[in-house]
Amino acid sequence: MILRTAQSEDVAAMLGWAASEGWNPGLEDAEAFARADADGFFVAEKKGGLAAAISVVNHSPDFAFLGLYICRPKYRGRGIGLKLWSYALDHAGDRTVGLDGVAEQQANYAKSGFVKTGETIRFEGPVPDLAVEGLRLLGPREAANLGQLDLLANGFLRPRFLSSWLVNTETRCTVVLDGAEGPVGFATARLCQEGCKVGPLIAPTTEAALALMSAATRALGQSRAILDVPGAQGGFCNTLVSLGWQTTFETARMYRGTPPQPAQPESLFGVATLELG
Repeated sequence: MILRTAQSEDVAAMLGWAASEGWNPGLEDAEAFARADADGFFVAEKKGGLAAAISVVNHSPDFAFLGLYICRPKYRGRGIGLKLWSYALDHAGDRTVGLDGVAEQQANYAKSGFVKTGETIRFEGPVPDLAVEGLRLLGPREAANLGQLDLLANGFLRPRFLSSWLVNTETRCTVVLDGAEGPVGFATARLCQEGCKVGPLIAPTTEAALALMSAATRALGQSRAILDVPGAQGGFCNTLVSLGWQTTFETARMYRGTPPQPAQPESLFGVATLELG
């Protein structure tokens, strides 16, 4: 067995596995993921081909995020995934590492020092026809200007990720909400294997969050969206339910090391992606 850093074609294959697992990745996620940390994707290779995959993306000098942990069915139960897990975590060094893990794997993650701090709840439903003053499309080369809002909401920097994630293409759209002194929120919608996901969704109020989500989703010609909401946003979750949204999935947010301490966690209404945080 060979453990190695994934190449660009391997990352594309990993997203294909994720689609087969029902994780529903975005149509252009592979390129954006790779640009976040070209050395942050890993595979286990057997004579029969790729056996397992994982990502440990270093967003900053003190923070990394783990995701895309998949072992192909015929190779499960052989310890291959665990060996790749340990190999990939070395890439993070002494950084704090976060992940969004399914409930049945929490005990295994805990063995590697990960501690649960909350939940992320996936909702799906119709976007409201709502608009507020100050909405506009993201401008060229403006992603860096939104990094401070992302830092306040999440508690960590990820400039490479944002520069590739916050773009406007045929399958992806970022909408910004301006206040009196500049941007106060933004939302990115992207077309996926099935439907449209929104994230990150950062806003000063629930009304602003709904308006941003609506504008970004409708800009792609969609009327329904999928959103991964932090469990701490109980009021917003109730609002979505009242609008006819349904929960379809839930993960545990866990960290190895000191968890980030965002200055404005209440502004985070939807995480960017369960794979990279």
